Amino acid sequence: MRTSLCSAVFPLLLLVSDLVSSSPAPKSKNFREWRIKNSFSGQTKRWSNTTTSTSSSTDSTCAAPGAQSISAPYTNVWSSLTDVEAASVANYMFTQSLYNLTATEDAGEWDNTLLLIEVMDPNKTDVLNYLAGTGTAPARYAHVILDNRATEEPNYQDLLIGPLPLQNGSITVQELTYPLTRKTEGKVRNLDADQDSAWSEYMYNITGSILDITLDLWNGSLLGLDNDTLDCWGIDPLTQDDGITRWDMFWNLPTTEFDSGTLLPLGLYFKTNITGRDPSKWQLQGWLYNDIFYETTEVFRAAYWSPGFEKLPANIDGSWGWTDQEGTIPALDTNYPPMSIAPSGSRYFVDAEQQYVKWQDFEFYISFNRDTGMHLHNIKYKGERIIYELGLQEALAHYAGNDPVQSGTSYLDTYYGFGTYAFELVKGYDCPSYATYLNTSFYTAETTHTHIDSICLFETEANFPIQRHSTSEYVTATKNIFFTIRTVCTVGNYDYMFSYEFYVDGSINIVVRASGYIQSAYFARNTDYGYQIHDALSGSMHDHVLNFKIDFDILGTANTMTTTSNIPVSEVYPWSNGKARNTMKLQRDIISNEDKGKLDWAANGVTQFTVVNTDEKNKYGEYRGYRILPSSPTIHLTVENSSNLVNAANWAKHDLYVTRHHDTEPRASHPYQSQDVANPPVDFDKFFNSESLEQEDIVIWANVGMHHVPHTGDLPNTVFTTAHSGLQIMPLNYLLGSPAKETVNMVRVNYGDGNKSEVLEFGQGSPDCGVESLEVLVPDLTSYVGDTVVRKFPYDPNDPYFETDSIE
Repeated sequence: MRTSLCSAVFPLLLLVSDLVSSSPAPKSKNFREWRIKNSFSGQTKRWSNTTTSTSSSTDSTCAAPGAQSISAPYTNVWSSLTDVEAASVANYMFTQSLYNLTATEDAGEWDNTLLLIEVMDPNKTDVLNYLAGTGTAPARYAHVILDNRATEEPNYQDLLIGPLPLQNGSITVQELTYPLTRKTEGKVRNLDADQDSAWSEYMYNITGSILDITLDLWNGSLLGLDNDTLDCWGIDPLTQDDGITRWDMFWNLPTTEFDSGTLLPLGLYFKTNITGRDPSKWQLQGWLYNDIFYETTEVFRAAYWSPGFEKLPANIDGSWGWTDQEGTIPALDTNYPPMSIAPSGSRYFVDAEQQYVKWQDFEFYISFNRDTGMHLHNIKYKGERIIYELGLQEALAHYAGNDPVQSGTSYLDTYYGFGTYAFELVKGYDCPSYATYLNTSFYTAETTHTHIDSICLFETEANFPIQRHSTSEYVTATKNIFFTIRTVCTVGNYDYMFSYEFYVDGSINIVVRASGYIQSAYFARNTDYGYQIHDALSGSMHDHVLNFKIDFDILGTANTMTTTSNIPVSEVYPWSNGKARNTMKLQRDIISNEDKGKLDWAANGVTQFTVVNTDEKNKYGEYRGYRILPSSPTIHLTVENSSNLVNAANWAKHDLYVTRHHDTEPRASHPYQSQDVANPPVDFDKFFNSESLEQEDIVIWANVGMHHVPHTGDLPNTVFTTAHSGLQIMPLNYLLGSPAKETVNMVRVNYGDGNKSEVLEFGQGSPDCGVESLEVLVPDLTSYVGDTVVRKFPYDPNDPYFETDSIE
């Protein structure tokens, strides 16, 4: 074991270009190896102090081409660590002999490394005092994760270090246990400790032992050489109920730069027991081919070379799996398509330094982290906070299939990290070209990488009005203008687009879309689990379930969830002559305690779930609140009592959950849940202990997702138009009328008797910023840049930029 010295120089270990050129499989061998080897799952929260926009204007009377400037009313207490803060923590940790840390570049499988340094979100109770003006800003602390491998029992460990700035004599290092239901010194075992060289060497011995078979079947080899034509990877999480076992499968490698590898399964599997850290005690426990299990290599080889052995076809790379244009071009498709413009420039405000945004009656702060990406905080509408925190908690992709790899795969994607893979957005495609763009950053290997323009903010017009009405004398309509903040995270083969949309009626829409390459299955005997979608390919059925935390504060923190259901009844009325009429009525109830807090959307959508403050009624005596309901189909996990996940994803079993807020329950999941599925760091079921939910500070944990059974239309990529899910948060009796009346973007046209119509407008401005040439609205994608890198240890504030790299 090597203890690094404080004066050592740490060069950049992993650049984004390395990431992009890696295997496309989201959790394939290559993806896992560079994530583990390079501590790529580590990330600090960092932010750019500037905003960018591709819009331009030479007219000084027009609004600014980017967001309008504004000063945030408060300091962003969720903001990223500064370069100095992160560097001071890294320096401090490397001086502590207790942790025996080795620089990531020099570390092997038996060394301890510093995996993560990021800001620790302050407790809500402290923040509310600050926002109310009754307290100071909460002290800042750093959240650190160590990857302890210099032991027979390797582990990840969460630590809390602070307060910041670090000062001798006042520095505390604590085991970070309070946000976890598992109380084991902030530790959870590390099943990946030997994933790099030890497993690779062991695997290549196995795959090389059947070279005669792989050459005969596919004219391919997997020997750990540069000219290998095959790949091998398998289940996640590893099976943990009988030691540590894994199933892996052979895949063809792509033949071009296209990331089509997850479309090329070959249908040969092998099982290993890798319990413990001594590879000499690991065991090859059998082979599976064409649904026949062979206990040893010798038995498999004898069967393979015997007369009548059935050899199955291979999935071969080709243009069917590539994304460049192919096929007959539709009529007029070569004409430039319609595009959006902002003729008056931006109509929203951003304080980039404080990550504060204001659009019309909405305002909020932004934070960004390694595991879950972008979060919104202190969301206010018309000056009142309605949501304290809104953000992703976890994303699950649970597969099923006839083979052990598909059956054993249930990805928990925060293990890989959403923030780490929030790449630069493609202007004019991911977001309108006139959008404002912000940067995001992440910590890895004693450096910070910044992904340029990886969050976009823009205002746009829906393709339908928010309100209209016609009579025989007039027609009135109001434009449906809404504001979006968006990021796209490419976690291996899947591209997740996260959008938060804000509307003039006071509603918020949470939208998740999925594209990219599917992880496919081999077609043999998989009919019950998917369609055959290519020559030897099955679309592997899976559930996407993504959990969001919505910490409502409706007119204060004392809130209650109510239900209002449409129920069928047979009712006799005073006017119905004694006859029962079959009709319907409202049935009201409340979610009174956590025993009732696990909820599913009612059949036929008959039940509304609303968060209200029962101490705040409007003048008609109705509770003011916000309701939550699907805006597009949502799901929870189909699988019951998952054999793969055990207790690691208990949040996925229902559509909606309500718990009482506790500072000790900030997250529904943890990035290393998969390392001990029976006893994960956060067991969500333990949040429920019969506490009262009436007029308490309550939190909603809501799931969105898709049941995905891939079909031929998913080749080469799944499309956003069908793979999407959403939740809408809508005011209910919150105001005394529709706030859509407040916008001036409306018109009334009076007409009749064949006379010329009278057009009434209400103060809508004219498009003052003229466009001399549409070409200036088309973004120059040759400027797609990539990231910058700031060294964190040793840190020189006068020369922080250690190295830069572009995303090609």
